[in-house]
Amino acid sequence: MKKLELLAPTGNMLKMETAFAYGADAVYLGIPEFSLRVRINDFDLTGIRRATKYAHDRRKKVYVTINIFAHNEHLKKLPAYLKKLQAFKVDALIVSDPGIIALIKRAWPKAEIHLSTQANCTNLEAVKFWAKQGVKRIILGREVTLQEIKEIHRAVPKIELEYFVHGAMCMAYSGRCFLSKLMVGRSANLGDCAQPCRWEYNVTEHRLKTGGHAEELELVEERHGAYLLNSKDLCLIKYLKELQEAGITSFKIEGRAKSVYYQATVVGIYRRALNLLTKKTAPAKLKAELNYLFSELETKLIQRGYTTGFLLGDKAEQNIANSHNQSVWEFCGQTLALKSAHFKSLNLNNPVVFQVHNTVRIGEEIELIRPDYDIIKISLQKLWDDKSGREITEAHGGGGGQIAILDLPPSVGLVPRFTVIRRLTI
Repeated sequence: MKKLELLAPTGNMLKMETAFAYGADAVYLGIPEFSLRVRINDFDLTGIRRATKYAHDRRKKVYVTINIFAHNEHLKKLPAYLKKLQAFKVDALIVSDPGIIALIKRAWPKAEIHLSTQANCTNLEAVKFWAKQGVKRIILGREVTLQEIKEIHRAVPKIELEYFVHGAMCMAYSGRCFLSKLMVGRSANLGDCAQPCRWEYNVTEHRLKTGGHAEELELVEERHGAYLLNSKDLCLIKYLKELQEAGITSFKIEGRAKSVYYQATVVGIYRRALNLLTKKTAPAKLKAELNYLFSELETKLIQRGYTTGFLLGDKAEQNIANSHNQSVWEFCGQTLALKSAHFKSLNLNNPVVFQVHNTVRIGEEIELIRPDYDIIKISLQKLWDDKSGREITEAHGGGGGQIAILDLPPSVGLVPRFTVIRRLTI
């Protein structure tokens, strides 16, 4: 049986470090120029080099996205970029364009190529075709059903199969959307989507009125405030076993533009769920555990509601009432690997230094989620400002965020770097 891989998104070094800390086996990233993430993406060539070294030092993998639908102007810069990636020893390239695949095979013949979901590979003959082109792994389109995955794996058992199991869904076919380009001049297929599918629209319904010598349009109904194109988010945590048995070996999470809190909670939950699949766990216990984890996802993240997408042969569900659901939790901060100069003078028992993202106050109930997804619940009793060493009643985020110190009971044990902190908002 092939090793199962948990593949996480990353838009900067901290998100990547967080993903690895919470159990990701590999990450995917790319520079804005050749990636489908132009905005909220801090990576450049230096960043990719650093990220690859960091990953390899921890026996993890880095896959680089070159998944734009390229024009001639993009091809000129590509050979020099590929040489850099080869020198960095990145583990694979995620590609959608046949022309780019041809360039890769000339510039870096031994490069491992993964076919992007943007290529819309949805049938076994297409998988056979891409395998002949030297593609090692197919990232199947989200439109492929569980039954189709089984058929593809039986037909081409040697090809690796990857599938999205969590994250945002595009309203267009495998992300091939033209609305953003049409409406605001930003091409989704070059990584600059303005996400018009998440916008609120006024809807006017007309019908054709006939009679006499002319045809007229008659207003029937006008509705305000509908999110007509807004898909619910994909969540397949209950179907990981079925996907494994169908032939999926890489389980992919969407969200390169999302926060480190998203990385920590989603990667941490799916890591636990995948670990269950490798143990001899009774089916009833496995189901109960997955139900618990699914409940965690439902109640503790900001999402648009969840759908199983096309996996079971259904249509993807929409949330036309609002753009997203509000979570009952708020991300407050993340622990740092810092030793404060104030530890000795404050005589603390089990001090934790953290970067504040949203305001925390004395008396609030908070939770610390460690990288093994162990959740510590405490009432915030004392806080200190790391810069001055003074005791404070609240700490604030914004503008880079305040660095604060809290003291935990010794019984809590070690709270490692990258631990995320949240609080209830109700």
